[in-house]
This record gives sequence, C-alpha cells and structure tokens, in this order.
Amino acid sequence: MIPEKLESGFRRFREELYPRHRRTFEQLADKGQSPHTLVIGCSDSRVDPAAIFDAGPGELFVVRNVANLVPPFETDGGFHGVSAAVEFAVTTLKVANILVMGHRQCGGVHACASGHSPSDSIFVGHWISALHPALAESRAELGTHAPTDAVADDLELRAIRHSIERLKSYPFVETAVADGRLNLHGARFGVADGRLEWMEEDGSFSDFEH
Repeated sequence: MIPEKLESGFRRFREELYPRHRRTFEQLADKGQSPHTLVIGCSDSRVDPAAIFDAGPGELFVVRNVANLVPPFETDGGFHGVSAAVEFAVTTLKVANILVMGHRQCGGVHACASGHSPSDSIFVGHWISALHPALAESRAELGTHAPTDAVADDLELRAIRHSIERLKSYPFVETAVADGRLNLHGARFGVADGRLEWMEEDGSFSDFEH
C-alpha cells in the first residue's frame, strides 16, 4: 500500500501541478529531455535543486548523494552511479553547465569533520573519505583545535572546490570545457535563510544578489 503522505502528494500533483504542465510533459515524452544544467547535489531532504531554482520539468538533470560529492575518475568496473550520471549528462544530453551545489549544516560533511571513519559504517564512511584531502586543508587553515562546527563550515566550501577539480579529471568533461561547450560552477545553499553563495572564478564564494 502506498504511504499516506506519498498518496496525498501524488493526488495533489495529478489534480494541480500536472494539468498546468501537461503540454510540457507531453513534449518531453515525445521529443525527449534537453536539460540545460546537471546539478550534483546532496541527498539531504531540505535541499531540492528544482525547488531552489524554481525549475520546471525537463530543465535540470539532477544526481544527489551524501555530501554532494564528485568521486574520483575510476574505471575499475565498479558501479559508479555519479560518474555514470556525469557521463550521460555531458556526452548524451550535452548540458551546458554542471553545478556542484552544497549546503550549510550538511550532515555528511559534519560527520567527516567530526572524525567518522570508513570502519564506522558499511558505506557512508568510505564514501565521505573522498573529503579527506579537503579536510586536511581545513584543519591546516583553522588549526588542530578548531571547533568541529567551524571545520565543517569551512569544509563545505572546500569540498565543492575539490569536486569541481575532480570533474576536470573526467576526460569527457575536460574536452567539453576546453571546447567551450561546458561550464563548471559551485554554490552553497543556506537552509535556514534561503541564501545562495556562488563560487567565483578565483574559488572564493560570495552571496548571490537576487
């Protein structure tokens, strides 16, 4: 049986949202999707890229994971879901942008900053170990005795920069960027205040003026 909240939500979708976008859905089904941006976001339930950017059906290609990480480029035969989404978005959908979007109070980043290790869980610890190089930078910058919350806040931004650098190691991303067909972006969303910090070309972050 469908959970009550999912059932009521779907009924609202069918009665209110779908009729407003019916023609769009029909066109997307007939002609296929052509999103302008791949968003690599966090799985956190408070951070929905489509809601934050007021995007309609077919506009964003979204992949979400713990701590909005881009993993290293690896061809070891494993099941690389994020890497597959990046490849499909760049080589098949021909997106014009990739946005790595983090957020404040990220649980995955905080876990890393507080010392969560790969042995503490089956999957999460190994996954967030991709943050360790950025974590080393945060600790070097803030000092070994910096509060965990301060380290996590700094790490959220550094993690975005590191993910963008890892994106550049994907051959198809590197080629598309070099050809001028693809732009890479970073941002952090504030859950409490709804503000967006955008990454500048020099790697710094500043409030997006609305």
